[in-house]
Amino acid sequence: MNEKVLKTLEYNKIIARLAEHASSEDAKKRCLTLTPGTDINEINLLQLQTKDALNRLFKGGRISFSGVHDIRDSLKRLEIGASLSITELLRVCSLLEAAKRSKAFSRTSIGHTGPDRPAAADGTDELPVDSLTGFFDQIEPLTPLCDEIRRCILSEDEIADDASSTLRSIRKSMRGMNDKIRAQMNSMINNTTTRSYLQDAVITMRDGRYCLPVKAEAKSQVPGMVHDQSSSGSTLFIEPLAVVNLNNEYKALLIKEKEEIEVILANLSNLTAGYSMQLHTDYNVLTELDFIFAKAAFAQTYNGVAPTFNTDGRINIKKGRHPLLDAKKVVPIDVRLGEDFTLLIITGPNTGGKTVSLKTVGLLTLMGQAGLHIPASERSELGIFEEVFADIGDEQSIEQSLSTFSSHMTNITRILSQVNDRSLVLFDELCAGTDPTEGAALAISILSKLKLYGARVMATTHYSELKVFALQTSGVENACCEFDVESLSPTYRLLIGIPGKSNAFAISTKLGLGEDIIEDAKGRISENDMNFEDLLADLEKSRITIEKEQLEINQYKEEIQKLKEQLEQKQERLDASRDKILREANEQAYNIIKEAKDLADETIRNFNKYGTAHAPVSEMEKERTKLRDKMNNAQKKNV
Repeated sequence: MNEKVLKTLEYNKIIARLAEHASSEDAKKRCLTLTPGTDINEINLLQLQTKDALNRLFKGGRISFSGVHDIRDSLKRLEIGASLSITELLRVCSLLEAAKRSKAFSRTSIGHTGPDRPAAADGTDELPVDSLTGFFDQIEPLTPLCDEIRRCILSEDEIADDASSTLRSIRKSMRGMNDKIRAQMNSMINNTTTRSYLQDAVITMRDGRYCLPVKAEAKSQVPGMVHDQSSSGSTLFIEPLAVVNLNNEYKALLIKEKEEIEVILANLSNLTAGYSMQLHTDYNVLTELDFIFAKAAFAQTYNGVAPTFNTDGRINIKKGRHPLLDAKKVVPIDVRLGEDFTLLIITGPNTGGKTVSLKTVGLLTLMGQAGLHIPASERSELGIFEEVFADIGDEQSIEQSLSTFSSHMTNITRILSQVNDRSLVLFDELCAGTDPTEGAALAISILSKLKLYGARVMATTHYSELKVFALQTSGVENACCEFDVESLSPTYRLLIGIPGKSNAFAISTKLGLGEDIIEDAKGRISENDMNFEDLLADLEKSRITIEKEQLEINQYKEEIQKLKEQLEQKQERLDASRDKILREANEQAYNIIKEAKDLADETIRNFNKYGTAHAPVSEMEKERTKLRDKMNNAQKKNV
């Protein structure tokens, strides 16, 4: 892709914003050097990775790649047997901590990973969950190495006492020696005579040795070695003779401590060297994931979606928005190109959104081919173009002594020499800045040439001749940016299939220009031009009327649909109620029959009982009363 179009369409601003979402230096560089591709398979893979990263962000929240430092130089030093510094080892540890966070994020941001993932159909391998699973599976946090470095190194300035038993012993001796030296010097400070020779009653360090600040005139009163003096010369820093030997022993311990720290760093370096290959892999994978998730995080800022791609040069952007404009103010546009027509000529008044429409199509094409999501609606479609050319803005070149028209024509000549059927060409005010008659003729010839090449072209213009050209030529379509004459403001809606009207007379009348001037101006326009403008005005009125009617029809459809849904819900409730009543009636009938059967069985048993035995009349009367009560109760229930 040519560098000129990346600057013209402000693609460089897009990747600069993208880089803000990356953490590691390598990922930032990847963002800033990201260019549009032309291989549809590679583009689809990049889009899929961005989409999968976006899905993981929605499920698992934010992922941080802070701490991913470039350790490749350190690993090269390990290969030749060198030891790493404290800073280098801490950077390795920081990288492994980022690896651990990423590994944990991979488990929370997806349904299942690792050993719990489903096996492939042949049982030989695991199925990848998404396009990023393979990256996460390559990461190894190397927890033992990370823990050992953290155990030994507390900060860039401090090695832990427990880093080795030898270091612990040395530092214990150093603390003991330190206490002895301070006790000796404190006794000197507490001596009234000695204190009178001191500038301050403090113990200081000079060149790693304990000293006292002695007044210059009392130098002979405090025997010892002078290590330094104040800038004024009034104070000498003297190491008393009484602590010279102790200081020597302390200095020797300092040397031993330094040597032991070098041994510890060498051991840690040897341990790290054993994981050199995995550390290389961790770094490469983490920077790649940092880059991918930067694209996803960037897409979140403008609600980006993954478009579908084709190699036929078809563009069908739905509700596309320019990503550099305020999302609350920008008006989405629908753009089609490359199916029914390959040239789209956009006309209409200035500040109507024609140039923004051109830039939106061009920039979204570049973003899509770079693997970035685009600010548009789902199912938007983009063609894959080998080159995108744009002649937009004021191209006047003072250095080359070229006028605006000459500069534009130089650019157009370059485009014509490189264009083919895999090119997208964008012209803003094609052939403007010269005689209108000649400019219109030249513009038509250029567009005809590009049509012959098979390029996809969008061009804005004020020339009426180009509107007629679009109406009369197959494969060429008119479009306009809608303008509300009543409010004297554009709506920024792009309307395909309708040529734009300049609205110069209507706007001038609205702004108070005299009616006599307007009428005189109309009289100076040829009858054909007037008829054409009147036809455009009638088309515009018809379009507005149709849109209003269509809106009303859609509203009626929505109301009918709501009524239909309400009726269906009501019918469902009635059916459910009927089923419930029938079910309860069946259950009640069953209970009545069962109770009647039980009553009949009991009556027969009692009849047999009293019929074969001489039972008292009172008992038979009780049974009869009991039977009558049951029958009455059953009758009440049925009622």
